[in-house]
Amino acid sequence: MSADAHGNFSGKRLVLFGCGYVGSEVARQAMRRGLRVTALTRNEAKAAALRAEGAEVIVADLAGDSWHGQIEGRADFVVNCVSSGGGGLDGYRRSYVDGMASVLAWAATRGAAGTLVYTSSTSVYPQGGGMRVTETASTDGTGDRAQLLVATEHALRSSVGACGRRFVLRLAGIYGPERHHLIDQVRAGEVAGRGDYRLNLIHRDDICAAVWAAFGAPPTIGDEIFNVADDGPTAKGEIAQWLAGRLGVAPPRFTGEPLTGRRAVTPDRVIANEKLKRALAWRPMFPTFREGYENLLSR
Repeated sequence: MSADAHGNFSGKRLVLFGCGYVGSEVARQAMRRGLRVTALTRNEAKAAALRAEGAEVIVADLAGDSWHGQIEGRADFVVNCVSSGGGGLDGYRRSYVDGMASVLAWAATRGAAGTLVYTSSTSVYPQGGGMRVTETASTDGTGDRAQLLVATEHALRSSVGACGRRFVLRLAGIYGPERHHLIDQVRAGEVAGRGDYRLNLIHRDDICAAVWAAFGAPPTIGDEIFNVADDGPTAKGEIAQWLAGRLGVAPPRFTGEPLTGRRAVTPDRVIANEKLKRALAWRPMFPTFREGYENLLSR
């Protein structure tokens, strides 16, 4: 079921913080749906691209407050999907914790938003060993970066006066058009991590659908955390072998080491998505890696 089943978005106003891989697509979809879009980014090239498509774009550092007077408050919808932008732990803190603090201060002083969505990550979960992980699972015991994401979630959920309702979307491993690291690794013959560990994935377009589902959620739903993952957590080795067959290359070797830039191999677990399906009637367009990667390979 689409988010439009819960309401018509045409004429509404969206303020978007972060114009990266997911944010830019949310902005494009919003404009196609008839929303007025204001976006904030640090990237001049992304700003120019979105302006060309009809968005109002402010170039500024989210963690600062120079932009507060440039963006009108009382938006119907706000999405904070900013990325770290590098800079190690300090970069994480500035982008996520300080960035969210700035968003909440802006909304509280310039006019509360109707619905605010924050895209977090399933990296906040430390569980492994094949465990099935729901939104009630503990987030204790993860690394410093993940704890900064948890702190950002907490800041939003404990805020007063910034929005009418709020949603935290914890995203699994993101892939989609122009973002297919695993395909590239399989082609190269070497894949990071372990082949026997399950990979939890989510296609970019299904993330966007979850954002729209949150925007169109029934009025009785107002402060929730949702895992956003597809229906088919699968051993990475099985996915790699399937991709190798489709690409016509030999099955790759696994390094057993994390992908460059990560401190540890992602644990083996199953990220449960039933809550999102049940509460918001969301269904993935790409329920398993097969549908998603088939779509990418056919382009």
